[in-house]
Amino acid sequence: MIRTKSALTLMTLTTVAAAMLAGCGNSNNADSTNANAANAGSANAGAANGGAANAGGNAAQTDASGKPVEFNFYFTGSENVKNLWDTLVPMFEKDHPNVKVKEVYLPSGTGAQPTYDRILAAKKAGKGSGGIDLYEDGLSNVTQGQKDDLWETLDSAQIANLASVDADTLKDVANLAIPYRSSAVVLAYNSDKVKTPPKTLDELFAWIKANPERFAYNDPATGGAGSSFVTTALYDKLPEDAIHSNDPSIEKQWDAGFATLKGLGKYVYGKGIYPKKNQGTLDLLISGEVDMIPAWSDMALEQIGNGQLPATTKISQITPGFNGGPTYLMVPKLSEKKDAVNEFLNFVLSPEAQAVVVSKMHGFPGIQLSSMPQDIQDSFKGVAEGFRTFNIGDLGNDINKRWQSDVAAQ
Repeated sequence: MIRTKSALTLMTLTTVAAAMLAGCGNSNNADSTNANAANAGSANAGAANGGAANAGGNAAQTDASGKPVEFNFYFTGSENVKNLWDTLVPMFEKDHPNVKVKEVYLPSGTGAQPTYDRILAAKKAGKGSGGIDLYEDGLSNVTQGQKDDLWETLDSAQIANLASVDADTLKDVANLAIPYRSSAVVLAYNSDKVKTPPKTLDELFAWIKANPERFAYNDPATGGAGSSFVTTALYDKLPEDAIHSNDPSIEKQWDAGFATLKGLGKYVYGKGIYPKKNQGTLDLLISGEVDMIPAWSDMALEQIGNGQLPATTKISQITPGFNGGPTYLMVPKLSEKKDAVNEFLNFVLSPEAQAVVVSKMHGFPGIQLSSMPQDIQDSFKGVAEGFRTFNIGDLGNDINKRWQSDVAAQ
């Protein structure tokens, strides 16, 4: 049974998600939700529906000394990501005493690319995976790792619960990564100040100019919300398939978008101040220094729910939508701890663990809803899977560099 407060939250989030879905046109957009379903009843129901966390895969054995097999898990993101793994890892280790997960947390904007570079450098130097056995990141590093032949191909013979993940989602990444949760970038705004939020990017630009210094977006190199705003602006007038291409020739078509972003500089917060990290802009909304920002739906919904953001805060999506999609877990092909990692991944994809993802992250589960407890399935009624995704590979790094020179430096 879901508590009353949680049920009300679910109703609110389902309404928001439906609005986001409508805002994305033909692209079905799934919003985050807080099912508060990590209680024992839901977990037990989940384990019976979709396979227990202990099921399937090759169980890792203790090492030669009889100690648990320890592997290194590198992940990045905001504090809520760390909180999620700080919850899931002890749950896993309690029931899997033969495996120990060493968490290596890299706050967003401080180390994700160096982590990838470390894995690649280790491979080139013949030093295995560089001591990194599991890595969490976004789509761009999945696709780049495919080119560099870094990631292990994953299948349900080693990870039984992988069968609960949508097959098309896995096919999109050639089974090289596990999409264990999803989120989307949205507009978060103070409804006391903004009665009618912008519905399109052009309307948003007009609102920013009509409300000087009441809008902020973070430095795109330090968080996905700001990156999404910048990328959406650059690709606004380009063909739809451009957001799925990493062809460098597209860069010459960014000129108009960068000119727009440069022109907006005197209208954004502080007449050209760009906070660091996704939380930086959320803090401005919390303090009332701005009235609207781009934000990750999971972060905004979590902070609305726990009272960090004012109760007047609402979220909405523009058409076409800002980007969103899964966050992935990848196993370096040269890791020597793959049996232990697979055991952990099987747990992460269990309904029990996915209920925690929904509760802690306000995110859409990585496994199909039919594998989740009924209360969580009910909370997502009317919410379709899928986001408007941007898959531009290394071009994202070029965007960040040019943004620094063409926009931030002005």
